[in-house]
Amino acid sequence: MGEFELISRYFSNSGARRQDAAIGVGDDGAVLQIRDGYDLVVTTDTMVAGTHFFPDDDPRALGHKLVTVNVSDLAAMGAEPAWLSLALTLPAVDEDWLAAFSAGLHETAEYYNCQLVGGDTTRGPMSLTMIAKGIVPRGKALTRSGAKVGDYIYVTGTLGDAALGLKLCQGLHEVSKKHQTHILQRFHYPSARVALGQALRNIASSAMDLSDGLYGDIQHIMKRSDVGASIDVSRLPLSQAVKDSCDQTTAMQLALSGGEDYELLFTVPEAKRGSLDVLLSPYGTPVSCIGRITGVAGKLELKHGEQPFSYQPTGFVHFV
Repeated sequence: MGEFELISRYFSNSGARRQDAAIGVGDDGAVLQIRDGYDLVVTTDTMVAGTHFFPDDDPRALGHKLVTVNVSDLAAMGAEPAWLSLALTLPAVDEDWLAAFSAGLHETAEYYNCQLVGGDTTRGPMSLTMIAKGIVPRGKALTRSGAKVGDYIYVTGTLGDAALGLKLCQGLHEVSKKHQTHILQRFHYPSARVALGQALRNIASSAMDLSDGLYGDIQHIMKRSDVGASIDVSRLPLSQAVKDSCDQTTAMQLALSGGEDYELLFTVPEAKRGSLDVLLSPYGTPVSCIGRITGVAGKLELKHGEQPFSYQPTGFVHFV
């Protein structure tokens, strides 16, 4: 099967059919129509076999995850997801693999109202790269650089589930049968908090998604905002699956450094805290206050209640 037949068969009508994609898959480039008064938000993520996923992982789950991790970046900036581009490198053409992968990509892109508008395919070691593009009202994008001293630090959902799912797949940790479905779902089929991100546009001072673990990711906000942070680990939201499956040390390690949660980490000024619960209540996603922004730039303080908490960080490292 040649490149153009592969694209036509598996990717020519992938995702939602958007009216603002004037020209999509099939030309040398896509032509997209940006609404007046909106900014374009662009993000890119790559998943490499043996680094980000196992070569024998379910290809449908890979299609889902590739879309979601990109859309999660858009969600963290308060953007509305719109268009996707795919660069697909495969060691060989496997039609069963392509059918499952493209199905996962299609259904997830459609769920987030995204259209696949272009990309490239080539032969080589397996690598999946996606560029996601979204739109946000002009000047309303959430960034990592707006946190101020005294702001409260929040996370959505629960932390550590995906990391526990990875350990389960690797045979490094046991999880009871009643929790396995939840844990594996969180690892293989994460969700992007798109609606919450948009709701936070006028209330959060900074935001990002949690892909590499809370301990490392909060330091990106600290660096970009030139502030410090104090986090109370006793307030970290843990699922019942993590609580039942792990001792406290392991649970803290998963929550702080596990990665791939794809929850939102954001800060809120004290003056806007009162409206946060009302604003987010329609979305049904729990939100937890875990600490505050401090004035000592670059200093991350961990505590358990009122006591200092000693922690040796681990986490995903892109280059070693």
